[in-house]
Amino acid sequence: MKLKENYFIMNYFTLFFGILVLMFVGCKKDDKIAEEISRVKVEIDISRFEREFAQAEAKDIPVLKQKYPYLFPEQYPDSVWVQKLNDSLQVEILEQVGQVFPDFNTEQEELERLFKHIKYYFPKAKAPKVITLISDVDYHNRVIFADSLLLLGLDNYLGPSHKFYQGISSYIAAGLDKGLLVSDVCSAWAKTVIPAPKDRSFLSQLIYYGKELYLKDKIMPFKSDFNKIGYAPQQLDWAVENEDYIWRYFIERELLYSTDYGLRARFLDPAPFSKFRLTLDNETPGRIGRFVGWQIVRAFMENNKVGLDEMLSLPEEELFKKSGYKPKK
Repeated sequence: MKLKENYFIMNYFTLFFGILVLMFVGCKKDDKIAEEISRVKVEIDISRFEREFAQAEAKDIPVLKQKYPYLFPEQYPDSVWVQKLNDSLQVEILEQVGQVFPDFNTEQEELERLFKHIKYYFPKAKAPKVITLISDVDYHNRVIFADSLLLLGLDNYLGPSHKFYQGISSYIAAGLDKGLLVSDVCSAWAKTVIPAPKDRSFLSQLIYYGKELYLKDKIMPFKSDFNKIGYAPQQLDWAVENEDYIWRYFIERELLYSTDYGLRARFLDPAPFSKFRLTLDNETPGRIGRFVGWQIVRAFMENNKVGLDEMLSLPEEELFKKSGYKPKK
């Protein structure tokens, strides 16, 4: 065997062995973190308000008002709530919620798992008291954090094809699924710890959403990537396969430092597809900018030894410059 060939083989096995060692060390570290998280004590108190309301009679309204004062605005007399008890649409919504959520055991387990991870990375965080209710399909406010309370509008999680969602755009209805409830809770909680963007640039918006999605990587590792971002699997596959082309589009058109508010609607806000203004638009998933921001933050965390708190507070442009982000071709 020639010396050059022998040298190549030796270097190949050295590199291969080195990769195996790094993978082993990484797995051992992940296992240790998972074990530590499993020992974190979290108990979630859940009250099924919508069920109590469904079973109530007119005489029970004062009792419910005393128990849940924050759900009964003072300007509304008891007669309004009595009328709701007998409203046929309200009764049907309550029945449908009861069928989709006959119990809340799985959701409680996942919420407790989520807040174990949150408490591990953010020791001062406290698990909220959870109140489930119906919101007349107010999907814009399906999850609300209010001080120590977490309000969950369960009528927003009956499944994309549910009859209550007829007339709602399909890209919105796709998110009205019980499998996304914990991811929505995680997004709502993330907003309590991620500072608002430092400026109005498109780059700052990308990084803001990237921070939220990276936070899900850490505190919601038991969910898939497509669940974290709210994509169908094939939509995430498209984003991964076309990441380099997306990035080049942003760079070539000098979008990163643009403050054009229209870029939000095109690439960040919920939409049936992203608006590159190309013939392929219908093939794209909406909110593609969030996906790109996610990859930038992932690159930053891979290339810099910083904790979550430091990353979250870092100005967006500084994070980008230190990320070394370079999409795969």
